[in-house]
Order: sequence, then structure tokens, then C-alpha cells
Amino acid sequence: MSDIITLTEAAAFQIKDMMKEHEEESAYLRIGVKGGGCSGLSYGMGFDHEKNENDTLIEQHGLSILMDEESIAIMKGTTIDYKQSLMGGGFTIDNPNAIAQCGCGSSFRTATNEGTPEEC
Repeated sequence: MSDIITLTEAAAFQIKDMMKEHEEESAYLRIGVKGGGCSGLSYGMGFDHEKNENDTLIEQHGLSILMDEESIAIMKGTTIDYKQSLMGGGFTIDNPNAIAQCGCGSSFRTATNEGTPEEC
């Protein structure tokens, strides 16, 4: 199941640092997709303490990642990285299923799922 998404070492290190900072070391990392954003779908990442029935558990770099079935279908093959620059740092998401993206990089659509576009 690790071919669903790839979390780079840099991204995992940053997430572990954030978990420690927010005292969430025992939490799962939830990665998913929801409707919205200018292109129709938006990515989401956050900490969760509950595994739902339709969740898949993925272990990478010592992190326990949860994804629901719908998000897996949309994000299969995605790589999540963390890049540091002079302007600060941020997560980058490279989703091979995205056919259109907003300039912000966090809103997209796929060939089979247009989501629910909103004004930026």
C-alpha cells in the first residue's frame, strides 16, 4: 500500500517536528482531499487520533498515515515533499492525476473528479 503516496524524508522530518511542537506525537497524520478551492478539489493534512472504518493505514518514515478511500483514488502515485528556501518553507504535492491546478498549488482537479470549484 506504500505506492498510494510517497512522503519524502524531508516532509516526514518536518511533520515529526510539527507533531512534537504541538504535542501530537501519538497522533496519526491524516492526508486527504475535499471539494473546494478554485480548481474544484483541495488537499488537506492534519493530525487525527481516530482511524475510521474506510481508512487505509500507511507507514512511512516512522509516521502512521491515514487516508480514506476517496482520497486514495484521487491521490494514487502522489509525492509529498518539503522544500526550504530563503522565503521560508512549505510542503509541495506532486499528484500525477491532477490535470489542472490553481496558481496556489493546493487546488486541482482530475480527469474523473472536478470537485466543487469556489472563488479564490
